[in-house]
Amino acid sequence: MLSSVFFVKFMFILCLFTLLNLCVVCVCVRLLVLPAPYLTRTVANAVATMASEAPHNFSWVEPHKLAGLAMPRMPGHYQYLVNNGIKHLVTLSERKPPYHDTCPELTLHHIRIHDFCAPTFDQIKRFLTIVEEANTKGEGVAVHCLHGYGRTGTMLACYLVKSRKLSGIDAINEIRRIRHGSIETREQEQMVVQFYQQIK
Repeated sequence: MLSSVFFVKFMFILCLFTLLNLCVVCVCVRLLVLPAPYLTRTVANAVATMASEAPHNFSWVEPHKLAGLAMPRMPGHYQYLVNNGIKHLVTLSERKPPYHDTCPELTLHHIRIHDFCAPTFDQIKRFLTIVEEANTKGEGVAVHCLHGYGRTGTMLACYLVKSRKLSGIDAINEIRRIRHGSIETREQEQMVVQFYQQIK
């Protein structure tokens, strides 16, 4: 009697073990049959999603439409932008940010402005055109300089002048409320006021 109970238990465990091995074999065969590009994309997407991290000084000025940030410094920063609906990155720094080519879903626009300087009217108009065209397609835009304060704050204030019909002074105060430390020089402040006077 004891040997037959032992035999039944042994057979049950053997069947479970065989079934488990069969499942493992099926998974391995399925992986071998999948095309390599599919596996590469799947693994890359999983790694990228896990590795995404908010860039320093990131915040929305207009949710899902326009954000400001400091210069992205890691591949995970770009993935964070894409994961949050941002398809366009506007660089105001003199040089392009590191690893900018690691995220092909993100279009880089380079508007070169010297540190602590104000943008020209043409540069402001180019920036606003990028934002308007992207937003029309339902795509978000992020803008940065080195730390995300001076040049970035100036462009964001000009955006508020145009989109919310704020005066130059009100736009400066609003962007400083949303992003503390924005707009660092008198020249940058004056450009926001002059932009308001030009378009009112």
